[in-house]
Amino acid sequence: MKKIRTLLSILLCSFLIIGVLPLNAFAENNTDMKVEVMAKAAVLMDMSTGEVIMAKNENEKLFPASVTKIMSLLLIFEALDNGKIKLDDTVTVSKYASSMGGSEIWLEEGEQMTAEEMIKAICVASANDACVAMSEFIAGSNDAFVELMNKRASELGMNNTTFVNCTGLDDTTDDHLTTAYDIALMSRELMKHEKVTEYTTIWMDSLRNGETLLTNTNKLVRFYDGCTGLKTGTTAKAGCCLSATATRNGTSLIAVVLGSKTSEERFEGAKAMLNWGFSNLETVTPEIEDGLITKVGVRYGLKTSLMPSIPDFKPILIEKGNKDKIEQNIELPVDVEAPVEKGQIIGKVIFKLNDEKIGEYSLVSEEEIPRLTFTEAFLRILRAFKSKNS
Repeated sequence: MKKIRTLLSILLCSFLIIGVLPLNAFAENNTDMKVEVMAKAAVLMDMSTGEVIMAKNENEKLFPASVTKIMSLLLIFEALDNGKIKLDDTVTVSKYASSMGGSEIWLEEGEQMTAEEMIKAICVASANDACVAMSEFIAGSNDAFVELMNKRASELGMNNTTFVNCTGLDDTTDDHLTTAYDIALMSRELMKHEKVTEYTTIWMDSLRNGETLLTNTNKLVRFYDGCTGLKTGTTAKAGCCLSATATRNGTSLIAVVLGSKTSEERFEGAKAMLNWGFSNLETVTPEIEDGLITKVGVRYGLKTSLMPSIPDFKPILIEKGNKDKIEQNIELPVDVEAPVEKGQIIGKVIFKLNDEKIGEYSLVSEEEIPRLTFTEAFLRILRAFKSKNS
């Protein structure tokens, strides 16, 4: 047995040396990568569908640094949408917020800025002090805001995430952890708030009447075609991190890079994933050909027919150049028996590409149609008899 183990070890080493097996043949979760990304973990996700296109160690818990602020911004923009806060609200800086350090706009205790100015500082300059000031403004305290962050993360299915603060500062904690996949999830959710791109795409701006200059920490905003954001992060523990979003020709992608050794590596990794995605894939929204959806008869109903409701079709991610090859199949019965409930499934639409199903949607009734009573059925027959003999 010992000789057999020795022989197997020699054979394995020989395979690795001569190239029969790739050096990363047993590396965890690297099989889906289409490009090289110099990082501990990475994910490329389609924004419209949430589909993961490529991934590397996507569920490994890592320090995210200031990429954390994506969740902080999500809560801020949800507070704006539900009317809890307004862009022109005045935010007063606490002593605690002014003490953050790291990336900041040097807010002083008692200083006041509008919520919009704070948002701009967070999105462009990754300002820790502004982020904490907004967290206190929304939730009453930073701790209460962090509770909201973790609650929202749970709602989004970010099952491997624990936030300890709203900034990503990790000098005093080993528990502030998330994953590349979870970051892609919260990035996708944030980008549903289209207004955020008004701030995440700013390259240079200023605050305090031009006294404080802001330059975006995300170089892709200036140098990558179609970039819409989103957030960088760097600490000694986390390394260089990035969640980058971009849109070209109707296709929107999210590239997450965690744990690169240098800033350049994170940007190059994100660009490589985005470039591959835009070169090889496209997002399309199927459309039903006119006339394929027809009325369905209703037996024994107060109404004799109904028109099935066509759903709002969700986007589908396909290989580039295959849009015209998508086939559609409508499955509808000739009639259905009353009673018919509102929302009842009547039929379905199936989309296929190269004989593979890529989408299925239900066709439903938009109305309730009760069953005929005996009296109503008799009157209907009587009317039909009179009409025939008149």
